[in-house]
Formats: sequence, structure tokens, C-alpha cells
Amino acid sequence: MGEVLGLGVTHFPPLSGTDESMGRILKRVLDDPALPEQYRRPEGWPAPMREEYGSDRGLSAARRHREALMSGFRNARRVLDEFAPDLVVIWGDDQYENFREDVIPPFCLLAYEEMAPKPWEYHRAANAWNEPHDKVFHYKGHQAAGKYLAGKMIEAGFDVSYAYRPLHHPLGHAFLNTLLFMDYDRQGFPYPVLPFQVNCYGRRVIAQQAGVRSLSELPAEADFDPPSPLPWRCFDLGAACARIAADSPYRVALVASSSWSHAFLTPKNWLLFPDVGADRAVRGVAKGRLQDLARAPAERRRGQRPAGDPELDVPDGGDGRARPAAD
Repeated sequence: MGEVLGLGVTHFPPLSGTDESMGRILKRVLDDPALPEQYRRPEGWPAPMREEYGSDRGLSAARRHREALMSGFRNARRVLDEFAPDLVVIWGDDQYENFREDVIPPFCLLAYEEMAPKPWEYHRAANAWNEPHDKVFHYKGHQAAGKYLAGKMIEAGFDVSYAYRPLHHPLGHAFLNTLLFMDYDRQGFPYPVLPFQVNCYGRRVIAQQAGVRSLSELPAEADFDPPSPLPWRCFDLGAACARIAADSPYRVALVASSSWSHAFLTPKNWLLFPDVGADRAVRGVAKGRLQDLARAPAERRRGQRPAGDPELDVPDGGDGRARPAAD
């Protein structure tokens, strides 16, 4: 019988850069010619956002944020090392990196033999570790465990895709950043890794190429792609994966790499700040309401309020746009 450890982390890309560059996405939005003038200044922002921006354009908040994330990652690494897994399964999304127009699988288990990404090869700005652009990171895969897990998932009724080598990209940043951050102090990462892709971007994965575009370049409804897997399917798949891991001959760490809603994917807030109201509704998962979250309609996952769903009602700023209250 195997053993299972569950961890949850973020793959927040700006953490790999410097504190000075952590607000680069906000700067890009503020420079967008299509942004209404009233939102270019802190006076037009929600109070928590103004407080974080402060008098130094968010630099102090960036430093506090890094310290908090580093503390969390170091704790996660400590727990992982104590568990000493045979393999680490990382759930993450592929943001138009490895999967593009030729195929967008709902789920795909990447049973590679090894991975050798160069995270800074096309990264123009400085990274937090001041590592050279040609630095290569080497991670072990576990193809035998990947075949075992994919086979058992299919037998359990989950028609997951699987791959033995990359298609367009050696390792998407949801997985790579997780590994870089879990080894923030650069001790090395000795555990075999099985990336488990989930199509989280859904309707925007190709239409928006999973990137940040200006307000004037956002795709129209007719340009959107088919949706990502429904919440209940993701929930059931994760539960099945844990059961299979527990019945396997392996000690398996299951790592969910994700985050809350993203400002640059929230057009109703001018790509300026996230949908805090929807985030608060989703936090029901922390209160033991797992089934409520799993059965939530697709609109909730996208941060839109389904008709007749009062849980996603949030304070309004008078202009029809959600305005989060201060915590």
C-alpha cells in the first residue's frame, strides 16, 4: 500500500523576478490606452489595492508578499522532505505552452523520463536568483509510475491523455515555477516528477493565447474556445487519483499548483484587480463545503454570477463593476 501527501502552492510568475518588477503586470494595464482615465490613478481603485500600492508603487507590498510566499514554500519543502516521496504529482494548467492549436486535452499526464528546462532562456528581466540565461535545470520523471497512474485512471472511468515527451514546450510554467519555488534555496530537487495538466484556461486558452492583452484586444464571445472540464469532473478526478495513489506501491506527494482569480483575466474590472467576491464564494472549500464547490456551475469558476446565485453578489461601486470591500 502506498502513502499520500497533499500540498497546495502557487506558481505566481512574478515571484521568479525581483521585487522591483513584481508589479509589471499592473504597470502594463495602467499604460493601456483603452483603460478609462478614472482607473489610472489610485483614487479610482479599491481601498486594499490603494494600500498595497502605497507611496512606493507597491515595492513594500512586493517585499512582504515575497517573504510570506518564501515562508510558505520553505514549510512545504520541509513537509515534502519529511515525507520523502517516491514521486511528486503536480497538477497545473498549461497556458498555451505545450498544448496549442493542434491539441488541447482536458487532462494529460506527462510521463516523461526526464525534464531539462531553461527557465531564463527567453526571460529578459533579471531573475530572483541572478541565474544566467542558459542555466539548465534537470528533473527526473517516472515513466513507470506515470503508466501505472494513467492506466488505473482509465480503468476507473477517467479517459485521461498521457504523453512520453513534450510537444511544444519542455515544461509549462505552472509546473516549472512550482519546482523552482519548492527549491527556492537551491538545495536541489531529487524527487521524480509527474506533471498532470488540467485545462484551466478553458475558453481563452487559444482565443487569448493564455496571455495578457490590452482591453482593446480582448477576444469577442464568438472567438472563445470550448470550456475547460467542469468543476465536478476535476473534483472527482482528483479524488480518484488520491485513491489510486493510496493503493499503489508508491509514496506519492500530490501537489496542486494554482491561485485565486487573476486581475488580468477579469475584464469586468478592467484587468486591474481580481474578482474578490467570487474568490470569497469559492473559499467555501475551506469550510468543508467540498461538494458545493465541486457541483458549482461553470460560471462561478469563471468568476461570473449565474442567475439566481446570491453567493456571488459582491458590493458594487455604482458603475456596475464589482468592488471588493477591505479585509
